[in-house]
Amino acid sequence: MLRAILFDLDGTLAYVREPVNLDEVSAYLIRNGYEVYPQALKAALLFVSMIDYPKMGFKDIKSYYRQVLLRLGFHADEKTLARIARHYEGHMYVLYPDAEKALVMAKQMGLKTAIVTSIAKFWFEDAVRPVERYLDVIMTGYEAGCEKSNPRMYERTLKLLDVRPSETVMVGDDLDLDIILPKKLGMSAILLNRSGTHEESPYPDAIVRNLVEAMEIVRSWINAER
Repeated sequence: MLRAILFDLDGTLAYVREPVNLDEVSAYLIRNGYEVYPQALKAALLFVSMIDYPKMGFKDIKSYYRQVLLRLGFHADEKTLARIARHYEGHMYVLYPDAEKALVMAKQMGLKTAIVTSIAKFWFEDAVRPVERYLDVIMTGYEAGCEKSNPRMYERTLKLLDVRPSETVMVGDDLDLDIILPKKLGMSAILLNRSGTHEESPYPDAIVRNLVEAMEIVRSWINAER
């Protein structure tokens, strides 16, 4: 019997409506004496996200970017960090329209729920605050001590939920991280394809266009087990 459902964050429960233009951030840094060009900036952001955040758990954009610039060999002053943070105002994560309904449906079915993501919590905590009451666990790289391609993130989530892999379904839009890896660990998995483009894969147990459709499939599985 299914007892828990895990959700990916980016592209599944939430998205950034208008991502920050990193070329503009780079240009600002260069104007202020930091020789940080776009490719180097993008590489450092990825490194900090996947390697440093799981170890250090940055709480805000300023501390996150302080580490990004340290990785590039610069010690940033507070004024620069504050200005970078302002670049991100209005450019953080927002929930998809179907996210809250899907979480409510999960709770109506008696399922434990979790978010599983490598993304630092400060990027999305405001977005999920209205639905936190429907979430039992929010697992990021810091809580897991690793990024999402490491099975430990899923194993840690299942332990906190006190469920077995066979009692769990994962829903997400990334074939490798949200489908293939959970399947290897013994979970069921539903691939979310919001674009609606034709997609075939032998890995997911189902392919859906939205979260409500995913929850209806989960409901049918639960009913079939009774």
